[in-house]
Amino acid sequence: MDRGTEPGAPPARGAEESAPAEHAAAGRIPLAVVVVDREGLVSHWSRGARRLFGASREEALGRPAVDLLPVSGALPDTGTDDDDSTPYGPYAAYDGLGPDLESSLDGRLSYPAAGRARLTVPGRDGERVDVLWWAYPLVGPGHERLLVLAADTDVLRQEDDEVAVERIAPGFALHTNFPGADELARRLPEILPSMSVGESARIVSQILELGYPVLEFSQNDLVPVTPDWGVPRRAERKARRERAARAVQAGEPLPEDLQDDVEDLEHAAVRERLEFLNDVSGRIGTSLDLSRTIIEVSRAVVPRFTDVAGTYLREQVVAGEGFSDGVPDTTTMWHRVALEHTDEPGRWDDVVPVGEAMPFPAHTPFFQCMTSGQPVLVPRISEQMGHMIASQFEKRDIRPLITGRSMLVVPLKARNVVLGFMILLRHPERVEFNDMDRVTGAELAARAGLVLDNARMYTYQESVAETLQDSMLPQIPARMAGCDIATRYLPGTLLGRVGGDWFDSVKLPGARTALVVGDVMGHGLNSAAMMGQLRTAVQTMAALDLPPAQLLRNLDDLAQRLGDNYLATCLYAVYDPIAGELHLANAGHIPPVLVRAVDGRSELLDLPTGAPIGVGGVPFEAVRVRVEPGDRLVMCTDGLVEVRGEDIGVGLATLCESAAHPAASMDDACDTIIRALNVRGGRKDDVALLMARLNGIEPDDVAEWRLALDPAEVRRARAVVREQLHDWGLARLVDVSELLVGELVTNAVRHSHARPVVLRLVRGETLLCEVDDDDHTLPTLLSAEPTAEAGRGLRVVSTLAREWGASRTGAGKTVWFELTLPRRR
Repeated sequence: MDRGTEPGAPPARGAEESAPAEHAAAGRIPLAVVVVDREGLVSHWSRGARRLFGASREEALGRPAVDLLPVSGALPDTGTDDDDSTPYGPYAAYDGLGPDLESSLDGRLSYPAAGRARLTVPGRDGERVDVLWWAYPLVGPGHERLLVLAADTDVLRQEDDEVAVERIAPGFALHTNFPGADELARRLPEILPSMSVGESARIVSQILELGYPVLEFSQNDLVPVTPDWGVPRRAERKARRERAARAVQAGEPLPEDLQDDVEDLEHAAVRERLEFLNDVSGRIGTSLDLSRTIIEVSRAVVPRFTDVAGTYLREQVVAGEGFSDGVPDTTTMWHRVALEHTDEPGRWDDVVPVGEAMPFPAHTPFFQCMTSGQPVLVPRISEQMGHMIASQFEKRDIRPLITGRSMLVVPLKARNVVLGFMILLRHPERVEFNDMDRVTGAELAARAGLVLDNARMYTYQESVAETLQDSMLPQIPARMAGCDIATRYLPGTLLGRVGGDWFDSVKLPGARTALVVGDVMGHGLNSAAMMGQLRTAVQTMAALDLPPAQLLRNLDDLAQRLGDNYLATCLYAVYDPIAGELHLANAGHIPPVLVRAVDGRSELLDLPTGAPIGVGGVPFEAVRVRVEPGDRLVMCTDGLVEVRGEDIGVGLATLCESAAHPAASMDDACDTIIRALNVRGGRKDDVALLMARLNGIEPDDVAEWRLALDPAEVRRARAVVREQLHDWGLARLVDVSELLVGELVTNAVRHSHARPVVLRLVRGETLLCEVDDDDHTLPTLLSAEPTAEAGRGLRVVSTLAREWGASRTGAGKTVWFELTLPRRR
């Protein structure tokens, strides 16, 4: 359309005839858009195609494209049109040159093509239309094969029968109602490489506003494939520009007739640099991975802007650490993190290997760049400067690689902090870097610096979050009383993948073990911190031996006090290996899987679901489940079984199936589950998995006695322990066991109120001794004076026992110690 025309309205016939030639050379006209599939059938037919070729959309879709489009590149001879007398004079010079449209339609051409055809449009009373067409092959997984664009040239006719434009090119290549419009829009710079990012964004927004495609044409447009009209005029202009460039380079005065060409050169140079920067901006920063970003920055400038690009970053940036904002100095270490070049492979590898770290002396251009934060331009590296630069490379002569080359050193900085710098070198035979290149390099470095800083900050924050989470995840022993445990933790695959998943096990009185798996909703540092608070709370309340339902109730109250924005799910189970029983309560978590040892059958335990922790005001229920020695309990977070777009029941079924798979060890069993569920793809959340093999404790391995609140019972306690250990074949532990049992029973008898003291021995992986009484005050390890009569008992226990501890129970407290069993011969 003419620039004075209402946006979206087609130009009036003859509007250009009254306009000067220079105005007619810039504007827009409606464009026909046709998409052809791999069978050669029309899959898209725009409104512009209906107007130009006469067929409706319903008539065109599904028909062979060759039946609807002009398939000849040469104009038919009508006997009236010739180069001088027809209104299409300048176009006739292209008749019959190049491939015709049929070659593109039948797939013979794998590259873009363009041409001109003359056709009679049905329904227009024999009207002949002069059509320009462009054909762009489409590659990729889609069903579309060819994009065809066409336009009526009548709107370009001048009053003097001459067309002022040299190149006519499509500015946008799709119709918005095409099903693949979004994909084609993303690929617009590939289809039309001459179009800058800014131009494509402007045209895309125009298409969305106007609702139909357009054709842009201009005297200065350059596209990869266009009909070769006006070659002599373009060749003449190219020669004039080359003359102007030589004159400028030689410092000679310009003839008056070349002044405009110099301006054209300057405008072309500015546009080229802007397009280069836009292209670089689109190619870097595709991820927040620091290593990938570094490679993207290096490859974006070679070979288009430079022949060699070496990237150096501060040591702390590479390590993902923080550093002060001060100016770098001669002690600052710089890591060479990337090196791209166009030289023969391996030429730079030995002399300047990637990964090397070094400081830079104050007399080098690199130090000047990093301290000033400004680009440093060296038009040509002299032998003296080459020697000065090479002096820092011990036993390596870098002079042959750099001497005689043009060098530009640009800082990579963000928020006025220098993160690194790039050394750009051009071959001696290539034009030197100039002031415009320095400006371009500075802008390039500024954009690259921001991208690198974003990646650095993300890497740093991710490292902090992962360190925090790793510190909160417990190191669970592989064996607890009556059970073996294996765990796995997998971070998520999304940004901010650090989450709130955790697992834990807590030793309880009576040789029992608490098994916990939880999941704080959300990701990031806040979720990880919340997870740490909840895990600590669970450990504390488990040590109080609270029943599972009561523990979840207390945890819910705590979560509400911590804040309204946190929710978590939690599954809490207590395994009693002596009774052969699981006591479980659930707070909105996915149910556990129990694999029976007898027949290998697996099942999801039917538990009351409960509400997530933090909802408040919802009661929790607990259930008891009988288990047999060898049964396996599998507890996990929903990140393992839940995939977006898929029913969670599919994941739970896979969990049951994989958990029942035979395995040589607990670790192998965990790996089997991870492989079965992680290979399905689509997992974005973090994963916590805990598996416990419930071995049980045989009745013969447990001995228990009730002792009256009488000091004389201490002697009896020693006697029964001595006798039991002899029966178990543990005579080597008799002396130390008698001593430690005497100390614990003495304290229990002294501080108990009414209930008898209970003494229990459990033989498992260790020898466990527990003493229960009804006093809730936990014992304290004291430093006894040499003359004190009391206070040494627990010091003896702490010194001789492998491990000892105390915990409150509902009836009082339990004090226990463990001894290592002697090795069997």
